[in-house]
Amino acid sequence: MDRFVYLDNSATTKISKAVFEAMVPYLTEHYGNPSSIYRIGREAHMAIDEAREKVAKALNAKPQEIFFTGCGTESDNWAIKGAAHRLAKKGKKHIITSVFEHHAVLHTCRSLEKEGFEITYLPVDSLGYVNPVDVKEAIREDTALVTIMYANNEIGTIQPIEEIGKICREKKVLFHTDAVQAVGNVRIDVTAQNIDMLSLSGHKINAPKGVGALYIRQGVVIDNFMDGGAQENNRRAGTENLASIVGLGVAMEEAHNGLEEKAEKLSALRDKLIDNLLQIPHTRLNGGRENRLCTNVNISFEGIEGEGLLLLLDLNGIAASSGSACTSGSLDPSHVLLAIGLDHGIAHGSLRLSLGKYNTEEDIDYALQVIPQVVQRLREMSPVWQEMKEQGLV
Repeated sequence: MDRFVYLDNSATTKISKAVFEAMVPYLTEHYGNPSSIYRIGREAHMAIDEAREKVAKALNAKPQEIFFTGCGTESDNWAIKGAAHRLAKKGKKHIITSVFEHHAVLHTCRSLEKEGFEITYLPVDSLGYVNPVDVKEAIREDTALVTIMYANNEIGTIQPIEEIGKICREKKVLFHTDAVQAVGNVRIDVTAQNIDMLSLSGHKINAPKGVGALYIRQGVVIDNFMDGGAQENNRRAGTENLASIVGLGVAMEEAHNGLEEKAEKLSALRDKLIDNLLQIPHTRLNGGRENRLCTNVNISFEGIEGEGLLLLLDLNGIAASSGSACTSGSLDPSHVLLAIGLDHGIAHGSLRLSLGKYNTEEDIDYALQVIPQVVQRLREMSPVWQEMKEQGLV
């Protein structure tokens, strides 16, 4: 292995130097419990307040609207179940989502279905976009919540969030968005975009694993996720993950301040990957090119299996994925790719390459050198590819 190229930043990211250095003192010196009244406790509490302000600023929110959680999945669960259980008391037991949400949303909705809630799963078009008209037409008198992801974690399509948010605000229905993949890659304004709740995760933006946040618009009341102490303004009990919260604050500040420069650099690298990989015969780009995350490339290669592709890329020093890291152990084809109309065979041959702030042009050049060779080798061994050749399809 001559080199290592990490192209799975949608799964997790490397902690930045600034984040790490900011965290260390709160693991070694300023380790007090933020609920304690003595000096190192007060210092810890002040550090959390400062991180809350940084996260809020990046979203154009108020600090008191930011609640720290353990991860993006927890944030999704809290927003959806908290709103559902609160509004069920008013007879509102209908929730609207889409068919290609992250499993943190889909499985939460499935759980609520078992409790008697009715879920409407909106379709997406062949390019991977939700139609706001479908959202509007699905809203009913008993609709409690609409939850649509900001950007898809597998194919990178950015949804019309502001338009959906406006519809929900006009209909007086709560609007939640899973923005785990979007935060740090696109400019988000929860006020202008009419967002009532927003989930984010630290380890997707060069902060550590085990910390996330939920934005809850002031005036929106949902049930608590955990009961116990008075942490997070009495809404999320449990002693705070101090060092990681500090790290998340720094990561949000870094992402917010350098967003346009990062997006310009990564968009160029993304487009170079897409344009060159599409020159391989019988390949297709999954998801539209317009309104796409600057970090996301998702390509399907006919005639091969994604698992073999990932293993051979790994042997050549390239880390990538075939979909969501949360379902990497599953042999089933991606629900996202099936939702945009791919058949099982093509969906199985997908490759997701996700870029990050530390990727370079040399990384992309190396990937473009290796991937075509690996695809060719796998096709030479594939009975499916041989059958396609015999039928004159290639």
